Amino acid sequence: MSEVTVVVGAGLIGHAIARRVSAGKQVLLADLRQTNADAAGVSPSQAKVEVILAVDLYGTALVLEEFGNVVASGGAGIVIASQSGHRLSALSAEENKALAATPTDELLALPMLQPDQISDTLHAYQLAKRGNSLRVMAEAVRWARRGARLNTISPGIIITPLAKDELTGPRGEGYRRMLDQSPVGRAGTPDEVGTVRALLMGSDGAFITGSDFLMDGGVTASFFFGDLAPE
Repeated sequence: MSEVTVVVGAGLIGHAIARRVSAGKQVLLADLRQTNADAAGVSPSQAKVEVILAVDLYGTALVLEEFGNVVASGGAGIVIASQSGHRLSALSAEENKALAATPTDELLALPMLQPDQISDTLHAYQLAKRGNSLRVMAEAVRWARRGARLNTISPGIIITPLAKDELTGPRGEGYRRMLDQSPVGRAGTPDEVGTVRALLMGSDGAFITGSDFLMDGGVTASFFFGDLAPE
């Protein structure tokens, strides 16, 4: 059987990753759009709360469940989450477990995900991305039974059409401040995300599974301990 790379959400990050890890393999690109899509998910400025939860949280959980049923031994998966999930306030142990392990078809019915519990689209996005990393931890245990690994990458602002929408949207000033006052002082590139994914999917990452890799140029560090800290 030939090796296959499946990219769900064939935007700039997805293409960069496919280029890095898919030499000599069959590549399957899947997306909502026939032509190259803008992003693997939706951002706070692109959609309503219910759409963000349906695409970024439920959609990811469904993909992990289905691929976890068929992934071959030696396989590896990566979910692209976000730095935003790292800036969400701490959840309770019960909430963490619910996001990680609730059956996929019951996920959106969780009390914590109902409209009266979510303040705005950014809150929904943060919950979805925190849920992604928690879901990957739980699914990594199941994938291991098939001899496969699973991890999450949580990028910061990466130069993609999705990031452009955020930088020019209603929260654009805050995003530009993140870049200006972050330790690295710039946005990342899709190829830099591809480099991390190549590590996690290759033989050099064979001891890594169920982990979340934050790569945001130090934005989250500055949010908690630097100039970006809330007053």
